[in-house]
Amino acid sequence: MSPAERFASRVADAYAAKQPLRIEGSGSKAFLGHPVDGMPLDTRELSGIVAYEPSELVITACGGTPLLELQQVLDERGQMLPFEPPLFSDQATLGGVLACGLSGPRRPYAGSARDLVLGTRIVNGKGELLRFGGQVMKNVAGYDISRLMIGAHGTLGVIAEASLKVLPRPEIERTLVLDMDASQAIEAMNRWAGQPIPLSAAMHDGDQLYLRLSGYASGVDAAIRRIGGEEFPESDGLWLAVREHQHPFFASRDDATALWRLSVPSTTPSLGLRGSTLIDWGGAQRWLETDLPADTVRAAVAKVGGHATLYWHGPLPASTPVFHPLAPTMERLHQALREAFDPAGILNPGRMTSKP
Repeated sequence: MSPAERFASRVADAYAAKQPLRIEGSGSKAFLGHPVDGMPLDTRELSGIVAYEPSELVITACGGTPLLELQQVLDERGQMLPFEPPLFSDQATLGGVLACGLSGPRRPYAGSARDLVLGTRIVNGKGELLRFGGQVMKNVAGYDISRLMIGAHGTLGVIAEASLKVLPRPEIERTLVLDMDASQAIEAMNRWAGQPIPLSAAMHDGDQLYLRLSGYASGVDAAIRRIGGEEFPESDGLWLAVREHQHPFFASRDDATALWRLSVPSTTPSLGLRGSTLIDWGGAQRWLETDLPADTVRAAVAKVGGHATLYWHGPLPASTPVFHPLAPTMERLHQALREAFDPAGILNPGRMTSKP
């Protein structure tokens, strides 16, 4: 019996006993979502790279594989995970970052975790080992099912294995810094995103706009001459700090304010919410530290067609929903999916809704 089959057998036993399971890898992202009361199910025994075809730009690895191990293998061949996933720990696993659906600063320009997953092998709530998708983009059979697993926080199935599209690392990367306010930065980021400029990250920290350019030296040099500004010397360190929440903006977090991730259309003007804001993803992702009530934040974001995720409760009650409440129709659809994949409700019950 393979490790994946043994793992599936334990889930099947839990299903038979109606035993709730708390799916966990390194625990680096356990803060994102509501606490789960269940028997621990450690995914790290499902570890290792299953297949890697550098010439095909595809890698397949088990869900419990440490991301640092995966990135090291890719780096040796001059390749990378295009969605630049946040780790939050040197023990972070592939399955954990995919289950949370997290992507880093490169996401608007290279695609999200969901965009770059070609196929998955999962264990559903009945302990069945199922495979969806494949290892090439043209193989779309079941591809949408694989996408469902990304960002589902383990409530639809445990990611036992995933195949992902990878890309060559850029020849060079440079970061420019320009003095401008948030309104000017939002306009500039969107204007430059529509031009033939090799943007790979765009962020405004409240005072200055930072633009990362990636690609061949000739293209990057031409873009620098076109954009202007000053070159920022610590390019790699800056974007690592933003990705891993080690930037000074995040370091000031305390119990007086909550930390929100606001997902909005990239051209959205300032929402006028009290607090401090860091703008990422060319305007589409906005981090907000505020003492405002949750309903106030979510109403303002919903008004512009976005949603708000709570990363740090701060002064808010622990019962405050972490994820943006769904419309009734969407909630019924989500519930139907959960019942199809996990009929007994044993996989991470309450993780996304604070109730089974």
